[in-house]
Amino acid sequence: MPAALAAATDEAAWREVAKAGLVSGRALLRQRFEAGEVADRLASRWCAVADDIVRSAWARCLGEPEGIDLLATGGYGRGELYPQSDIDLLVLAGPEVQQARQADIGRFFSMLWDAGLATSQAVRSTGQCVEAAREDITVLTALMECRVLAGDEGAVARLAAALSPEALWPPKDYFAAKREEQRARHARFHDTAHNLEPSIKEGPGGLRDLQTVTWMGMRLYGVPGLRALVPLGLLGEDECASLEREWRVLARLRFGLHLLANRREERLGFDYQKNLAAMLGLKDERRDNLAVEQMMQGFFRSAATVMRINDRLLQRFEEQLSGQEPPQPLGDGFELRHGYLAMAEPARLGRGFDAVLALFEAWDVQPGARGLHSETARALGESLGAIRPYPEQPEGLRQRFMVLMQSPQAVAALTRMARLGVLARYLPAFGKVAGRMQYDLFHVYTVDQHTLTVLAHIDGFARKADERFGIAHEVWPRLRKPHLLLLAGLFHDIAKGRGGDHSELGAVDAREFAGAHALPGADADLLAWLVEQHLLMSVTAQRQDISDPDVVARFANKVADREHLDYLYLLTCADIAGTSPKLWNAWKDRLLADLYSATRFALRRGLENPVHATEIMAETRAAALERLLGEGLAQEDVERIWAAYPDVGFLRYRPEQIAWQTQGIAASGGADTLVLARPHLHDGGLEVFVRTPDRDGLFAALVATFDRLGLNVLEARVLNSSDGFALDNFQLIAPLGRAPEPAAVESALRNALRDPGKVRPPRRAAPRQLRHFRVPARVDFDASADGRRTRMSLVCTDQPGLLAGVAQVLRRFHLRVHDARIATFGEKVEDFFLLTDERDQPVADQALLDELRAAIVAGVDGESRDGKKEAEH
Repeated sequence: MPAALAAATDEAAWREVAKAGLVSGRALLRQRFEAGEVADRLASRWCAVADDIVRSAWARCLGEPEGIDLLATGGYGRGELYPQSDIDLLVLAGPEVQQARQADIGRFFSMLWDAGLATSQAVRSTGQCVEAAREDITVLTALMECRVLAGDEGAVARLAAALSPEALWPPKDYFAAKREEQRARHARFHDTAHNLEPSIKEGPGGLRDLQTVTWMGMRLYGVPGLRALVPLGLLGEDECASLEREWRVLARLRFGLHLLANRREERLGFDYQKNLAAMLGLKDERRDNLAVEQMMQGFFRSAATVMRINDRLLQRFEEQLSGQEPPQPLGDGFELRHGYLAMAEPARLGRGFDAVLALFEAWDVQPGARGLHSETARALGESLGAIRPYPEQPEGLRQRFMVLMQSPQAVAALTRMARLGVLARYLPAFGKVAGRMQYDLFHVYTVDQHTLTVLAHIDGFARKADERFGIAHEVWPRLRKPHLLLLAGLFHDIAKGRGGDHSELGAVDAREFAGAHALPGADADLLAWLVEQHLLMSVTAQRQDISDPDVVARFANKVADREHLDYLYLLTCADIAGTSPKLWNAWKDRLLADLYSATRFALRRGLENPVHATEIMAETRAAALERLLGEGLAQEDVERIWAAYPDVGFLRYRPEQIAWQTQGIAASGGADTLVLARPHLHDGGLEVFVRTPDRDGLFAALVATFDRLGLNVLEARVLNSSDGFALDNFQLIAPLGRAPEPAAVESALRNALRDPGKVRPPRRAAPRQLRHFRVPARVDFDASADGRRTRMSLVCTDQPGLLAGVAQVLRRFHLRVHDARIATFGEKVEDFFLLTDERDQPVADQALLDELRAAIVAGVDGESRDGKKEAEH
């Protein structure tokens, strides 16, 4: 290309040659990328293409002038250029030369932009560089990595001397500023690399972390790169090799992402993940081990390694800068250095798991330690290969591991072991799920991170640390052996990605672990049962009507006793809360607590003596009446209102809900339409009660109005009074936690109820992320347990206005909704409805059900396609 650029007769011809060179260069890069060429060679090739264009433009605009130099800085300066990265340029010249050549310099930058090279440029003298660097540490950092593109080769050395630590930003100040910069950057990503759409460059464990410690080494020790820290004893040879290996992984991902996006994109978003995995040559192995999941697992593992070594290096730099400090002996060969736990002889760790376990035992009794000393952490990392899996460990060491699991600091110990790679060696099944993601919107963490989050919630139950769990702190003290719950949390998802039912496979792993660690038979049985049934309570609570005594009885029979119930309840709470920070809410807390309480009562009564609906209704009626009398209502007024109230209401509602509804009816003065709304259970939560003459389209109008108000329906109870009124109760939540005022909700609903037939759901585009996940719509019908209703289940992709749209279809078929349970799991919706025909009879016409199924599937799939098209436009 240099010859073709030089031969161009004018700037227009030059521009076309440069553009063509960039296009052909990127095409060649993609070919070489897909052929497997390593990232550093690709980056060098692309840098050479940019150099040719930049130098040619400089020669055309400025020739070979005296007193003015052109430098590449930043990533371009170190020769690391990605397909869509900016090229960082510095024109170095005194003020007089800058003024004299201003037009030529401007023309030079314009030529680059016109050719298609995005530049980040500065025109400064050496003194101006010093002042800019003094004010902004990012300027200094960019100028630490520069090379001459045109002009005097000595310019770099002169600039480096002017920017030396003696002149500005001495090592301590530079270290403190860059460390704080990294902390702030990590905080933007919630201090974890385990995001669904991680940033390869800026996120924790990303390329910027590698660059940060490189810059620190350059500034603090005057070395040219990370490898130069090895002879200084600051970086181990194995650590350096690990960082170089992970840089190649991350750089290749970033390179491919730029090629795929055809723009500067640093976030590994859903728009690109599948296609990038294909570019890397990965193939789907099974439904639970997709190519995209393999790619992301590789990324998360690389990021974890970078974070570990980054932490060690920062600690070593800090110690070097703060000077020597006498260690504080702790006994048994351990000491505190600068507040970090250290082994006096870290080489002991290479002898096997005995010394490694001793390290974690010492850490267990020093919870105030700032962390593991970098030398000890480095020795531990080097010793990982010597740690054998638990079946190969002596019985005494396995028993010491179990003692550690029974410590008050057990969760902290497990978390440390996981972060430092020890747990994956001792328990290889855990190593297989390290960094494993699930390609959906429901599981926001990798499997190992989810597991550690579940354990953290369990630890919180013991410490009563989270008020969001209403009764967990009451249940926890009843556990016979709390460490069995920790082990259940450790194993509950450990078999994901293997193919087959992960609950069943995990139960096998748990039983083998229990046998090897000499757990008593009853404990082993309980542990295996918890792992195998860890979804039972969640599924029952969220997909079935737990106000139905038969549902509770079936669940109680599976649980069988109080002990299993206590453990399962706490594991379920921790599992749901540990799946996503946004998943747990007070409605789920109440739902699980209600199922727990009803099951406890059933077990206490005896499984051979099931609770009957009539008993529950009588108890609810008595409790509600007591409340209402205490509020000043006359019993005859209450009985008059209840005379038309359906008996099943006393089964489905709590006493306080019955009292709230009854008070509203009494205060309405006989008005035809009553709408009540109140904040309920959690931030952004509302409960709404509507009493209005029953008519077609009522349910559809109500849910469409909720949709317009930005409220999601969690649960709908739709009853009918004997005097012709619909009695509809809804549990609602505002997704962003900002619900409208109750008065505004009441007003909107009253307006809608004036003419329900005219209310239509709003049309909105689906969120961007949902476009990448398709769940085939499926509609199934069966009879309710009592045979009086038709149960419809809907599984499909989530989308705006889904429930309102389904309600419109049901209205078109003249079907009544008597109950609705709405559950969303990321991109997947699992909704359940109880239906009847207009005569309140189950729907017996199979042809009608087939037609209904087809209409709902067509509506759901059509909305999904329309939403995708609208979002794309």
